[in-house]
Amino acid sequence: MRIERITRAAAIHAAAELFDAPPLTEATERFLAAEGHHLLLAYDDDRPVGMISGVEMTHPDKGTEMFVYELSVAPEARRRGVATALVTELAAIARRAGCYGMWVGTEPDNTAALATYRRAGADEEAPFTLLNWDLIAGR
Repeated sequence: MRIERITRAAAIHAAAELFDAPPLTEATERFLAAEGHHLLLAYDDDRPVGMISGVEMTHPDKGTEMFVYELSVAPEARRRGVATALVTELAAIARRAGCYGMWVGTEPDNTAALATYRRAGADEEAPFTLLNWDLIAGR
């Protein structure tokens, strides 16, 4: 397995099955062009088998931290260390970028995600409530 940081939209579109929905061309280009946005793909030979995206977030009184935006592994590649390797590589990128930490949110019953993040060195903090604005529906 090898992990590559992706800078070209074609690689993302070639790994479309790893995303929740087909990648949108304009959104893909915007993500790749934004400073502090990272997308890594894990390959088994030349086949993409895993994906992680992260976004550096900076606040005036906190500094910069890495937000793990999304993590996905193809069903046939699960339980082989792909997810842990992707999280570990994103953390290394965050350290090199000067981030003071890295965080992710997941559902409390997502045991696979929780195990992966813990294996990659994450500590659990107090639970929180996620509130969401649906700006498309106008709510």
